[in-house]
Amino acid sequence: MHISAYAFCGMATVLATANGALTRVNNFGANPSNLQMNINVPTKLSDRPAIILALHSCGGTGEAYAQSTKYNALSEQKGFITIFPSTKNDNNCWEVNTAKGLSREAGGDNQGLANMIKYTLRTYNADASKVFVTGTSSGCMMTNVLMATYPDLIAAASCYSGVPASCLAGSPGASPSTADPRCANGQIIKTQQQWVAQAKAMYPGYSGAYPRMMTWHGTADRFVNYPNLGEQLKLWSGLHDVAFTRNVSDTPQRGYTQMVYGSGSKVVGFSAQGVGHTVPVHEVEDLKWFGL
Repeated sequence: MHISAYAFCGMATVLATANGALTRVNNFGANPSNLQMNINVPTKLSDRPAIILALHSCGGTGEAYAQSTKYNALSEQKGFITIFPSTKNDNNCWEVNTAKGLSREAGGDNQGLANMIKYTLRTYNADASKVFVTGTSSGCMMTNVLMATYPDLIAAASCYSGVPASCLAGSPGASPSTADPRCANGQIIKTQQQWVAQAKAMYPGYSGAYPRMMTWHGTADRFVNYPNLGEQLKLWSGLHDVAFTRNVSDTPQRGYTQMVYGSGSKVVGFSAQGVGHTVPVHEVEDLKWFGL
């Protein structure tokens, strides 16, 4: 597939970036794929602050994602820390299809991202029970991967226009931008049991709780097709053992349908009627979901 279809898709050394709200952090821990860590620490930092890791789309950067979203402005109001990492590999797409990228502590992008979180927890005495991940397109795909490979590190996540963890697996030698297009085209359809088994195989032996998931998708998405919403919901409702209970129309706005699983405290989806790639970020809804 052509890249256009994935365009969705010690003391640390701290250096200033072009975006004044962010600083660059080096030496945050093992960084096998040479990712870039950009962090925003608000002027009025909470005691035991929460952390939000926000992941850009293919072709993007952490700095650009920080500027296009409202998380940093909201952090100044609420006192949480934001991390906006960048990958410069594979057209700035996150590594979500390789064996090492879909495993724990195996040298993938997910390992470097986990170490950014661990560094921030140590450095700022942050609250380990309030670590959250969000992402758009390729960033949503990596959000799914992090939830499966580092579930013990993440409390909850929000996800915009992505695919389930491991959906892009099985393309040996292919990078995310050249992977088998069947996943993005919404043609990888599996049973809930199959998705759950694949996710559990990404962190064998783990028996703890998985992060809470809120995921958004547009019905008119032609880059990462709409069936991927249903496949994500199969995966996370299976891992949380909650069944679909109801739809809520025009929530949180006209044309959006909230899809509630169980009590709605662990898994929810949002179907955006007529919206393409990507669903606009709903930062306020994300913070409600995170409990911030």
